[in-house]
Amino acid sequence: MDAFSEFEWRGLLQDHTEGAREALAEEPRVCYIGFDPTAKSLHVGSLLPIMGLVHLQRAGHTPIALVGGGTGLIGDPSGKTQERQLLTRELALENAEGIRAQLAHFLDFDPSTPNAARLLNNLDWLGELSLVDFLRDIGKHFSVNMMMAKESVKRRLQDEESGLSYTEFSYMLLQSYDFLELYQRENCTFQFGGSDQWGNITSGTDLIRRVVGGKAWGGVFPLVAASNGVKFGKTEAGTIWLDPDLTSPYRFYQFWLNTDDRDVVKYLKFFTLMSREEIAGLEAAHHEAPYKRVAHRALAEDVTRRVHGQEALDRAQQATQVLFGGSLEGLTGEEIADIFADVPAGDVGTEALTGEGVLLVELLGDSGVLKSRGEARRSIEQGGVYLNGDRVEDAQARVSTADAIEGRFLVFRIGKKRYHLLRVQPFRD
Repeated sequence: MDAFSEFEWRGLLQDHTEGAREALAEEPRVCYIGFDPTAKSLHVGSLLPIMGLVHLQRAGHTPIALVGGGTGLIGDPSGKTQERQLLTRELALENAEGIRAQLAHFLDFDPSTPNAARLLNNLDWLGELSLVDFLRDIGKHFSVNMMMAKESVKRRLQDEESGLSYTEFSYMLLQSYDFLELYQRENCTFQFGGSDQWGNITSGTDLIRRVVGGKAWGGVFPLVAASNGVKFGKTEAGTIWLDPDLTSPYRFYQFWLNTDDRDVVKYLKFFTLMSREEIAGLEAAHHEAPYKRVAHRALAEDVTRRVHGQEALDRAQQATQVLFGGSLEGLTGEEIADIFADVPAGDVGTEALTGEGVLLVELLGDSGVLKSRGEARRSIEQGGVYLNGDRVEDAQARVSTADAIEGRFLVFRIGKKRYHLLRVQPFRD
């Protein structure tokens, strides 16, 4: 299937310039999408344009991922209600390196591949620009009237408090210049991006026509909106990042597993490479028995595997099963903290667990896991108390530091589903 048709059936293409379909169909093209290095990691909101590059490469086109090491120093006003905090050159470069590694999970950069992906940084040419030369050669092609008519600019100009700085106003010129530079350097004739980039993209195609008489095209993807009204990629815990140090694979997996029922089929089309037939089958299963969450699991597994790998997916699935009575064996302290971040928790001092430790009934009653020592004893005798996943059968059992996971955590389960986490705190005089 050609890339344009693939975009259409997946609902990925919101708008495009005239002739884009025919241009993509007539020959292999070099296409680019820009990524803003405002953080050291991309987030799930970046996955839609990334998948756009994936589909283009699979269809035989050459994808360019352009890291905005130069434009990131300026800040794109598109879709923003106030000016971004400006990055230093050093931080922009550091963030760009982190993004490079993440894109390698999706795109084939192997030089032996005929349409190998390319990774470029616009700081390489923007950093060398002379202001006078740029204004003379590029600025003359931009009408201020036209720029002020762009939706992203109009919205900011109407806000008396934030307004629009000249720095941000110049962003359109720089992004358009990127397209011209890639057209000349890499024979790049297509730019894609989010729908908030439409004005910047069409300005770039117009600049190529004006400066070198060339023909270029563009298309934009829809901005992802969750049906529950929560901004896509945001949770109570914050942004869902692709970097496992910022968002653990477990939390990442849970994000997709908890997709709103109304969005799961749409997200299967957006964020996976599953075929029409596979998605149709999952859609039918979802409508027949949504409580089984077959489509949700397929989505969570596919995206987590692609971003973090099979081993991380396996651990995320194991961690998910822990809350349903699954084994804690092999889980790290960090994973334990992540899994049980939202369950009732308390602290116990190391001094109480040294040597032979403390009677379990005393620990359960005194720490608030259960209401009293008497209730703790009864619960143990009835087989309803589990420590680190194992049932406690002896009412005289003791707990010591040796029982704590990595010396840090004691995980109690009372009955089938009620969990309580005790954090082991260092001894203090």
